[in-house]
Amino acid sequence: MEIGAQLYTVREFCKDINGFADTLKRVADIGYKTVQISGTCEFSPEWLKAELNKNGLKCVLTHTPADKLKADPADVARDHDIFGCKYVGLGWFDFNENSCDNFIKEYGPVARALKNHGKYFMYHNHDQEFKKENGKLIIERLAEITAPDEMGFTLDTFWVQAGGGDPAQWLERLSGRVPCIHLKDYAYGRKMAVIGEGNINFDRVFEKAESAGTEYMLVEQDDCNGEDPFDCLKRSFEYLKSRGF
Repeated sequence: MEIGAQLYTVREFCKDINGFADTLKRVADIGYKTVQISGTCEFSPEWLKAELNKNGLKCVLTHTPADKLKADPADVARDHDIFGCKYVGLGWFDFNENSCDNFIKEYGPVARALKNHGKYFMYHNHDQEFKKENGKLIIERLAEITAPDEMGFTLDTFWVQAGGGDPAQWLERLSGRVPCIHLKDYAYGRKMAVIGEGNINFDRVFEKAESAGTEYMLVEQDDCNGEDPFDCLKRSFEYLKSRGF
């Protein structure tokens, strides 16, 4: 398994193209070799390819805006081909206002189209997927009503725990469908924390991720609680290196 940085952590530094370019360099300087693109300014796929190559990075996952995904998934796939990324992600779907059936109507065709163009659609959970719809957890329903070869799950360790679940257990339950996951620690007071500085048992997470077929573990910290996000990424990187990654 490879470790990487989810750029949503440093989104405030990626609001224009120059800041985005500088951020890629700073992330590479920490030691990361892979990134997820999310929460950045607009960019051309050719520009991203060049900047990734310049910094010795590869993009392994994106969170692509919903309107782009639904409007032309084939075009999204072609863009991802240019910068060499297989996994195409959706970061959010509002299950407070919609049902699993609504999700399938909107994103079933997207997932199939991406598959037909050699990509794999990834859905990222929050805590809302751990409430019940018609007597069953939403994440369970999603796993049941989507085809494993059309949709995977970017399982987020913090949000699983926030929803009352066990991240390691859910990696096991979604085995074969979690090629990319988000590593995010959970601290007292429902705070997001640097990996290894909160309460999640990451040794179990690593064990179950490996057996579930996870390829990329991406560090994300949406809220750095007033600390420098780059320093948080660095401390998480150092912890993961100390664990042998």
